[in-house]
Amino acid sequence: MRDSLSLMLGLLGFRTASFESAEAFLATYRDEWAGCVVADLRLPGMSGLELQADLRARGRKLPFVIITGHGDVKSARTAFQSEAVDFIEKPFDEADLRRAIEKGFERESQRIQQAGSHTDQALKLAKLTHREREVLELVGQGFHAKEIAAALKISARTVEVYKARLMAKLGARNVSELVRFALAAEKR
Repeated sequence: MRDSLSLMLGLLGFRTASFESAEAFLATYRDEWAGCVVADLRLPGMSGLELQADLRARGRKLPFVIITGHGDVKSARTAFQSEAVDFIEKPFDEADLRRAIEKGFERESQRIQQAGSHTDQALKLAKLTHREREVLELVGQGFHAKEIAAALKISARTVEVYKARLMAKLGARNVSELVRFALAAEKR
């Protein structure tokens, strides 16, 4: 089954790598991998759902398509709760599998773009001075210039200068975007 599936996906234009078990996949897996995992529900050793859960526990968000000849509602529910793209029962139509994998690649592309955006934000935040971070934090908490000035024991005019500097460094067009950066900074 693994070889025929790999051949079929190759003929559809997908680059594939196949593994004899979930454990073999995990032994080879690298965090920088991108793509879509097609895993059988029943595998020797760890199941496809257990593989999906293991990667999720590691914080990895590779999209999963689960295929099975032994599907049930509980298994499908578990797969979808772990954000599976699809749960396809055998025998399946080649077009259904192709659509599921393409949907997985769309999700992966969005995830990679978001990760790039977060990296960009982190780089911008890393360039802030200690005082700029303090001002940004207080802006994020909803304080106005006079309140920030009082809290930091500086003038309101100086706060406005810091806010202008922050907007320039972070590429924020307005205070709302500055607040968004402040919220992102809190999560780091």
